[in-house]
Amino acid sequence: MRQIVLTADRPSGKLHLGHYVGSLANRVQLQEEHQQYMMVADVQALTDNFEHPETVAKNVLEVTRDYLAVGIDPEKTTIFIQSQVPELTEMTVYYLNFVTLARLERNPTVKAEIAQKGFDKAIPMGFLCYPVSQTADITAFKTDLVPVGEDQLPMIELSNEIVRRFNRTYQTKVLKEATPLVGKVGRLAGLDGKEKASKSLNNAIFLSDSSEEIKRKVFSMFTDPAHLKVSDPGLVEGNVVFTYLDAFHSDKEEVAALKERYRLGGLGDTEIKGILNTTLQAFLEPIRERRAGLKEKDLRGILSEGMRAARTVACATLQEMREVMHLRY
Repeated sequence: MRQIVLTADRPSGKLHLGHYVGSLANRVQLQEEHQQYMMVADVQALTDNFEHPETVAKNVLEVTRDYLAVGIDPEKTTIFIQSQVPELTEMTVYYLNFVTLARLERNPTVKAEIAQKGFDKAIPMGFLCYPVSQTADITAFKTDLVPVGEDQLPMIELSNEIVRRFNRTYQTKVLKEATPLVGKVGRLAGLDGKEKASKSLNNAIFLSDSSEEIKRKVFSMFTDPAHLKVSDPGLVEGNVVFTYLDAFHSDKEEVAALKERYRLGGLGDTEIKGILNTTLQAFLEPIRERRAGLKEKDLRGILSEGMRAARTVACATLQEMREVMHLRY
């Protein structure tokens, strides 16, 4: 059955391998069988980049370039910019009435990001409320599936809570609950062994990285600090090199054999990093080539067409909401 899929990325930075395994790979497949919307979430990016709007604006095109480079087809997927669909902002204002401050502060994803960004008690309200904005993004298109990483699951849960409360309050079925779709790797570890790869932590490999940069990052990866000599038995669990091999190496039997050699001793970090470097270079080279061939005017044309299509759908949903809320004048 053909379902509606919504995905989004914040243009506060370039997309990296964690984005790819977390949801981008799913999106390429989903566009073949479902109606898919992909949003470049510039409004959301401004919640913690409001002092540098020029960076967000520049990255809108870079994120779009990454989409097309990995295989997103604008003939099959509607790509649009969040700020260019004003209906989403109006929906967000309405949804703020259906969630409490305490509920937003309990959101584990928001709590983790607040700690990471050092907001402490000086939390911008735009940042605290961005999950409500995400609810508008999801519900505007009556979304069935939302491809996400594991860290975004609390956002879908909150969105569905708001949907249920809205529908119950106005005795309607105008809004739809969405189902999260987690990628084959729910969360890709950072190069330094930290739980998550991200731009802000400077521990990720980006889709646009040069071959030299990829090699440098691979050979700086965290492995087993106790594995000092080739002959030493090594730990595979928590070893970032093997985490990335599991995610990107096509021969799972070969990876299993490498793990066994490493555990027993006889496989050095330099050799295993060399294998990973070869793997990632082969994976990223065609993406990098497609990316380089995309012209800015073509990207802008795709985004303009996507905006018109997205506004048509969002406006229809908003009109239904206004009707049940008695906002018809």
